[in-house]
Amino acid sequence: MQVKIGVFGGSGFYSLFDEFEEIKVDTPYGPPSDKVAIGRIGKWEVAFLPRHGRDHSLPPHRINYRANIWAFHHLGVERIIAPCAAGSLQPHIKPGDFVICDQFVDRTRGRIDTFYDGPTTIHISTADPYCPQLRELAIECAQKLGISYHPQGTVVVIQGPRFSTKAESQWFTKMGWEVINMTQYPEVTLARELAICYVNISLITDWDVGLVGQVEPVSAEEVTRVFRENNEKVKKLIYTMIENMPEERTCHCKDALKGAVV
Repeated sequence: MQVKIGVFGGSGFYSLFDEFEEIKVDTPYGPPSDKVAIGRIGKWEVAFLPRHGRDHSLPPHRINYRANIWAFHHLGVERIIAPCAAGSLQPHIKPGDFVICDQFVDRTRGRIDTFYDGPTTIHISTADPYCPQLRELAIECAQKLGISYHPQGTVVVIQGPRFSTKAESQWFTKMGWEVINMTQYPEVTLARELAICYVNISLITDWDVGLVGQVEPVSAEEVTRVFRENNEKVKKLIYTMIENMPEERTCHCKDALKGAVV
């Protein structure tokens, strides 16, 4: 079995296939969030893993990001599609919209965020952390499906599990960042360390509380409700992307380790 595409499920997104087999993957970094489901989409064998576990038992700060990424890598995955629930920091980005992020800002703390703890030292570039080839594909497929989307955006990743204060949220908004989320870091950079292409599709579930006077404080119930309402739209986009996935990787992701070893 050769599995070259992996998909992570976010809040409210716990299954991808009608028919699949499940396998348990052991990793040097401990257990992944759940068993990995393997199914077929078009000509591709695809691996699916809900990052919070199928019963959402893992809050963002307790996810074993290294184990999840390594499990995909062990199966042969070269490309990861990573949808997630996220909040909007800007009035023009509405609940139900998708944002194809091109940058992140890390505001987490204490998360294990590298595979390279020595003696080999690796300094990968994250100047452009998301795969340009997969981002272009996501944009093309969103256009084809008539999905309301934004072709770029910066996601600020907070530690969680709490939501932001109004002061924090106002700061993020004033910085011009578009999206707020709790799981993008270190997931995206760990993928880069293993030379895996990675694209984020942020499904906007709410406006963050910094948009004072316009929104009510977000609740976990509301986030999950909006994500579930949009599950079919998310799945349709993922299926369309995979069905149109080019054979060759033409991006820089596959060469991430070249020149990175000290």
